[in-house]
Parts: sequence; structure tokens; C-alpha cells
Amino acid sequence: MEQPPVPFGVAVRVWIQIALLSFGGPAGQIATMHRILVDERKWVDEDRFLHALNFCMLLPGPEAQQLAIYIGWLLHRIKGGLIAGSLFILPGAVAMLALSWLYVLAGALAPVAALFFGLKAAVVAIVFQAVHRIARRALRDRRQWFIAMAAFLALFFFHLPFPAVVAAAALAGLVGRAAPHPIAEPSVTQEQGWDSTARARRWTIAALALLWIAPVIIVRLLGPPAGALGEIATFFTRLATVSFGGAYAALAWVSQTAVDHYHWLAPHEMLDGLGLAESTPGPLIIVTQYVGFLAAYRAPGALPPLLAGTIGGLLTTWAIFTPCFLWVFLGAPHVERLRSNPALSAALGGIAAAVVGVILNLGVWFALHFWFGSIADRRLGPMHFPVPSALNLTALLLSSAALAAAFILRRGTFAILGGCAVAGLILEFV
Repeated sequence: MEQPPVPFGVAVRVWIQIALLSFGGPAGQIATMHRILVDERKWVDEDRFLHALNFCMLLPGPEAQQLAIYIGWLLHRIKGGLIAGSLFILPGAVAMLALSWLYVLAGALAPVAALFFGLKAAVVAIVFQAVHRIARRALRDRRQWFIAMAAFLALFFFHLPFPAVVAAAALAGLVGRAAPHPIAEPSVTQEQGWDSTARARRWTIAALALLWIAPVIIVRLLGPPAGALGEIATFFTRLATVSFGGAYAALAWVSQTAVDHYHWLAPHEMLDGLGLAESTPGPLIIVTQYVGFLAAYRAPGALPPLLAGTIGGLLTTWAIFTPCFLWVFLGAPHVERLRSNPALSAALGGIAAAVVGVILNLGVWFALHFWFGSIADRRLGPMHFPVPSALNLTALLLSSAALAAAFILRRGTFAILGGCAVAGLILEFV
């Protein structure tokens, strides 16, 4: 029997509830949506939910937020998608902005520094836990294991660009395909889920593309008085178009580019930011707002530093999340037809395998910079070899305890974050 229409006001209240409960990274956020929308409210059935999730995983960007946009669209068309997607990121964006202010104003205070020290240890464990979880799901055969290891080596030892690694993985998956897994035909008809008028699609494409790109053009035209805002807008706009593989895969590129190329922040500060993002609701990729805040705060141009940082953080969030609406609203009619394409399936399988290597690179990079006081870069032809020195034994022991909690005791994200934060404070006062 067909479900009665969902009142829009009720849907808004439920999306606020989901937004405030969306902790634990993409897996936790998707589980929360499934529990509330499928099990409790029964607004969508299991098949429709999984179909929407499979579609969102084909897109660049945070799949959990895109899933919220998709289901909001199914329930109330464009206004439903806009409300669901916006509310999903709003609590995390507000919390991250406040925490960014706290970080630059009080981060040097001993208790706050001790808290961040504990969060760094937790982040090391959480990233390696993500590597293990994704590898179990994505690596099905020797070819995919090979792609994963090749991606790790390409990033860690050869410092190849992230987009090039993703493109090579897609090509490897495409060339090496043998018997691709069949993909079920989509169950959502155009009339059920999508506006059938080409004119509406064209206007929506134009409006969203203009809203996405206009701030980037404006800050680029302002030149030096805008400080780092032009580079921030350009980099994160580019990231939004190639960030396949979820938040951790994108963060591997963000971390190394922001630290090693732009020098917007130090490695330990990137660890601090990821710890903050893990402890706030909403998409994990909201940590990019913190990166944009620090980048603009330290290169404010003609603006006061705190104002520049605030604009930089909000500009980053705009550049990352606005295209998610664009992809979901307008890509689905075409991408849905391609889901049964064996070549696309094989290419995505290659990307999924490479994501494991990408996240492993992120975990090793974080661990080395947390455990050691300095990392020298030694070159041998095209290869880079990190040479660590000044071991921090306390950092090593605390992160080892966090890894034991994750892999032996099988504790969740919040237990690891909370335990390490308390341990950091105890170590400071003892």
C-alpha cells in the first residue's frame, strides 16, 4: 500500500533530529538515517534506501549528505532536498566554526593543548580502523589488493597527485575487468523521483552552477587584498569535483596539499582539526572548514584575521557542499542509466580499491607526524623517504592504547575520542 504524503513541517523536524544525531562518520550517519527513515518512520522502504545509497556512492563528495539530499528530494522535490542537505551540515558547520575560533584564541593554553594531544592519539586509531573496515568491503581479489598497494606507494613514496592516482585506479579497474558483477536495474522511475521537464533541469543546473562558482570568481578578482581566499576557493572547488571514495580519501589529499604545498597549517594542526571533526555532528569532511579558517586567518590580506578566517571557513564549506545538490538534483537521470554499465562498474571498483591505499597513506602520515618531533624528506631519484627523529614516547604509548581499544576491545569512535581526551588531560596535570 502506498504511503501517505509526509507533511513538510514534520519532515523538517525529523531532518533536524537526524542532523543533531549524525555522529560517527559516514557509516554512523547512514545508519542513523536508516534507523529513523526506514525502521521508525517508514517513509522509504529498504530497497529505495539502498538504491539511493548506491547512487550517492557513485558521486564525488560526502555520500551521507548526498543521501539526505536524495531522500529529501524524493519526499518533497527540490525544497525537500535543499532542506535535508542544508540541515545535515548546519550543526557541524556551526560547531566547527566555533571550535576554530577557540583553537586560534585558546589553543596554546595548557588544558586545551592537552585535550588536543589526546584527540590526536584517537585520530590515529580511528583512521587505521577506517582502513581496515573499508579494505574488508572493497578488496575482493588480488587485482584490487594490487591497486590498493600501488595507490599507497604512489602517494607515500612518489608524492603523485591525488587526482592522477584516482584516474589511474579507474583505468586499471577498467582494463583489468573480467566478469563484472551485475548491477540491478534502478527501481526508481523518472516520474517517481525526478522532474521530467528538460527546461526545469536546465534552469536548476544554471542556478546551482552560478551559486557555486560566483564566490570563487569574486575572491579571485579581489586579488592580494583577499589574502589566501582566492587559493582557498580554487583548491576546494577542485576538490569537490574529484573527491571520490568518501571523506577519508579526500582528507588524504587535503592534508598533504594544505600542509606540504600551501603551508596553511602544520601536520599536528591537521590532526587537531580531524579530532574536532570526529567529535561534531555532520559530515567528517567539515574539517575542511577548519583548514580554510586557519589558511585565511594566517594570510588575511587587508581583512582583520578573525574576519578573514571566518570568511575562509564559510567559503570552504560553500565550495565543498554546494555541488552536492547539483550532482544529486541533476545527475541522477543520466547516472541511473549508467549504473548497469559494466565498464563503469569496473572503473568504480578500481577507485574503491585505490581508496584503501589512499586512506592507509593518510594514517601513516598522521602517525609519523604525531609520534615524532620532526620528519626529514630524503630523495632518491623520484622517490621520497621520510626520516623521522625525536620520538615522542608518550604519543606512541597513547596512540597504541587507542589502537588496542579500536582493534582488540572493538570500541566505537566516541569511546576512543573520550578516553584519549581524558587521558591527555590526566597526563597534563600529572
